[in-house]
Amino acid sequence: MMIETAARLFDPFSLSLVLGGTAMATLMSSTGGDLCRAVAALRPLLRARPDLDGRIAGDAVRQIQRILDYKGIACADRVKTPIGFVQEAAGRLADAGTSREFRDWAEQALEDRRARHDGAIGVWRTAAEVAPAMGMIGTVIGLVLMFAGMDDPAAMAPAMATAMLTTLYGLLLAACLAGPVAARLGRLSEAERHWQRQVLDRLEALARAEEEAVSRWVERRDRA
Repeated sequence: MMIETAARLFDPFSLSLVLGGTAMATLMSSTGGDLCRAVAALRPLLRARPDLDGRIAGDAVRQIQRILDYKGIACADRVKTPIGFVQEAAGRLADAGTSREFRDWAEQALEDRRARHDGAIGVWRTAAEVAPAMGMIGTVIGLVLMFAGMDDPAAMAPAMATAMLTTLYGLLLAACLAGPVAARLGRLSEAERHWQRQVLDRLEALARAEEEAVSRWVERRDRA
């Protein structure tokens, strides 16, 4: 019974119309980079653990602080961590001439990541918005075919099926795939940027503390 019902709900023409139309509209409204990132985002979609990444990043920052206490800020890049963002930030901290220079890099890095995330999320949001519209277009096509074939009752049933199934496919694509993917990516992006902001703020504070310590040492030397 279930197999028979599923077979009735499957119509290649209706499915192709909705999927093809949604894909075409999304392609037309997105850049190539955003499309690539939107597809690539499916890989970590269910595996991403921003809370765990944040804790690991926090441990790495404490390692950096210990390195700074013994060897100075120029050795910050000696920290070892599986979090690539923290490793890059440590390298920038070691190379930065001042805390302000590091802060400028940090702000730009966060803004670049936000723009990339928003672009990928926007692709899925566009698909979620377009899919129901494509379903309605299919419904209109089905109704036109149905009215055009009113003289042939046998031709009306397939046309009516097309009208109904395209609406169903459009709603399912939006509500069960594109919409949830966009929503989850949005929450993951927000959580990731939150811990990244915390890491960068702490590293900037360490850089300022190092500068202040050096400044005090220079003042004492000059007074001596």
